[in-house]
Amino acid sequence: MSFRATVESMSKIMDEMGITELELERQFLFGVYRKHIHLSKQQATAVAMPNFPVASESKNTTSEPADDAGQTSGYALKSPMVGVAYLAPEPGAKPFTSVGAQIKVGDTVALIEAMKTFNPIKSDKDGVVKEILVSDGQAVEFDQPIIVIE
Repeated sequence: MSFRATVESMSKIMDEMGITELELERQFLFGVYRKHIHLSKQQATAVAMPNFPVASESKNTTSEPADDAGQTSGYALKSPMVGVAYLAPEPGAKPFTSVGAQIKVGDTVALIEAMKTFNPIKSDKDGVVKEILVSDGQAVEFDQPIIVIE
């Protein structure tokens, strides 16, 4: 099987299994000639989430329209990569931000660990943190909302 056919086959398997990253390596003649490829793609079944549900939606007992009930609005700061989110600079330390905190453009709101590198996630909007959508140590996907800023 050619390397191209292997990559195409692995891409199909990635789609079927929901895998977003994969590394392939093929060696010939004891490593003298080597082909290496890193596949990374956005999941085709990404869910668009313009509004985020509040933790307790069952409190709505009135006959309000379902569109506005139990939804929060605001700007969603999204993860630029796949990794593990951390809300504080180290275990036991004060979190970067909290609900109700005023933040400015450039403020670090989280870290995402990817390939043993800690990448700071900075706010790209001024505002107040309305909701934190991930927990400390939670795995996050590319383009997953992390916090809501209003």
